[in-house]
Amino acid sequence: MPKSLSIIHNVRGAAIVAPWLAYLGVADLALSLLLLVKLFAPDLVYKLSSYIAFSVWKWIQVIFEKFNGAEITISGDVLPKGGSAIVIANHVSWADFYMIQALALRSDMLGRCRWFAKIQLRMVPFLGWGLWAMGMPMVSRNWMKDQRELDRVFKGIVRRKWPTWLISFSEATRFTPKKHEEAKVWCMQNDRPLPKHLLYPRTKGFITTVQHLRKAPHVKAVYDLTIAYQHQGKFHVAPDMWQTLKLPSISAACGYKFHIHARRFPLDELPQTDEELAKWLEQRWVEKGEWLDGKKAEWSTS
Repeated sequence: MPKSLSIIHNVRGAAIVAPWLAYLGVADLALSLLLLVKLFAPDLVYKLSSYIAFSVWKWIQVIFEKFNGAEITISGDVLPKGGSAIVIANHVSWADFYMIQALALRSDMLGRCRWFAKIQLRMVPFLGWGLWAMGMPMVSRNWMKDQRELDRVFKGIVRRKWPTWLISFSEATRFTPKKHEEAKVWCMQNDRPLPKHLLYPRTKGFITTVQHLRKAPHVKAVYDLTIAYQHQGKFHVAPDMWQTLKLPSISAACGYKFHIHARRFPLDELPQTDEELAKWLEQRWVEKGEWLDGKKAEWSTS
């Protein structure tokens, strides 16, 4: 890309993003203040924080899809509007958030999305406090240590019947070719199948979530989302965070392809035991890998 064009794109991106960043600061402050009253009015705080989250996430989604021309294609099961669910997905890049939000928006659940986040964020002024007020699960990935935090999150969903998409990237880290090679060695040593184009999923968090949310009558399903990208013939190549915010015509002119495939599994049809749930998740990842391999072949001929 010519240097002059790169400068234009950077200036354009800054001009587009600056108002959103200013609003994000105000939103984080408002969410942080809600944390002060959460103990006394948890239902009200959940509702208000969901409205604030919707406004923040819808704005950045508009930047990505409308201002910057990202063409997200969708396939698979049609997800019901307003339905609460456990959501699992593979993790490739920052752009994964846009992909999942595109589905959530179409299902009227964007403001109700709750993502597993790193516990270190809790100490970040305003941003971390805001995530805490919203009811985001703040975890360390040590599931024994995280039990109290998960009980806090699950209590609101189960007892208060908060409508929620509880979203996790089951691989716990982004896909890279190096990590894929490391996963291949681990799977061979532990006699586990290695899914194509994916890492092996972590099962403990999924099992804990399912076993808790079975008790929530309004959580009806697990949504298994498979995310795929391509750029100039290279599969699993996605734009970085700044590119998603600055590049005009990111699909038509820059050549990025974005696709998300959804599968809906009724929660009451999932296995009952922890061991069977681990195998269930493993099988979903094998199937996701086959789907991704088919998508790669489809894109290579289009």
